Amino acid sequence: MLCLLFFLVTAVGAELCQPDAENAFKVRLSIRTALGDKAYAWDTNEEYLFKAMVAFSMRKVPNRETTEISHVLLCNVTQRVSFWFVVTDPSKNHTLPAVEIQSAIRMNRNRINSAFFLNDQTLEFLKIPSTLAPPTDPTMPIWMIIFSVIFCIVIVAVMLLIFSGIRQRRRKSKGPSEVDDTEDKCENMITIENGIPCDPLDTKGGHINDVFMTEDERLTPL
Repeated sequence: MLCLLFFLVTAVGAELCQPDAENAFKVRLSIRTALGDKAYAWDTNEEYLFKAMVAFSMRKVPNRETTEISHVLLCNVTQRVSFWFVVTDPSKNHTLPAVEIQSAIRMNRNRINSAFFLNDQTLEFLKIPSTLAPPTDPTMPIWMIIFSVIFCIVIVAVMLLIFSGIRQRRRKSKGPSEVDDTEDKCENMITIENGIPCDPLDTKGGHINDVFMTEDERLTPL
């Protein structure tokens, strides 16, 4: 009796899981390509893990929390590691809608890939499009990044103000000395008028240029 029941269940499963059957999905794995010398052999243990991951994904779908590993059926397994699978509903003896399976796989694609050390290119669900990896959270909070940028800008502005003040002070300190030097040069400069060198007026010492003195001024009074 038990053997008959087993054959009936197997026959029903074989009827539900077939290539291109309704609600069936094909999976293709490239283990050797992904892992090279560290590639593992695909056996019944790996098939059990795959069924467990599909059942886990289905349990995330509303109203499918009772999905078990036995509800996931595999068929047409090849040595190049490709196969078909369906998810059944034992209460009604039919396969679950492809839309629900597709949604569950897409939602948990990263978890499934990680279980087999593969990615979307080496673990392919042929009728289920790949999903983008979830965005990674930054190691620093956004407010910390903004605060750091503003702080750096303030520091740079303060440094520029300090350097600008130092330069202005240096210019002011050099200014009077340069003026004095130019005045000294002007005082010591000998002017030339009509080809005759003339001493400049020395107002500080009270000297008067003899060229501009009148005849009466040159003669000393008696």
